[in-house]
Amino acid sequence: MSAPTMEERKACWGARDEFWQCLERHGEAAPDCEPLRRSFEARCPQQWVKYFDKRRDFLKYKKKLETEGYHPPEATGKS
Repeated sequence: MSAPTMEERKACWGARDEFWQCLERHGEAAPDCEPLRRSFEARCPQQWVKYFDKRRDFLKYKKKLETEGYHPPEATGKS
């Protein structure tokens, strides 16, 4: 498999950004975003889709930690 061209990369990133913006506006499970998800998957290599999905999860987790702080689970009394 050859590397994507500059145009293909830009199309992929644009589709990703549109999809992520839709999720921000409508929520994570919004059916309105399904066509954008399909476009994202069609324009990006599968490995990139997996990477971007993990990246989004990490960024959401990081934002949550920054706003809410870290709260370790309470000990269950077992040692």
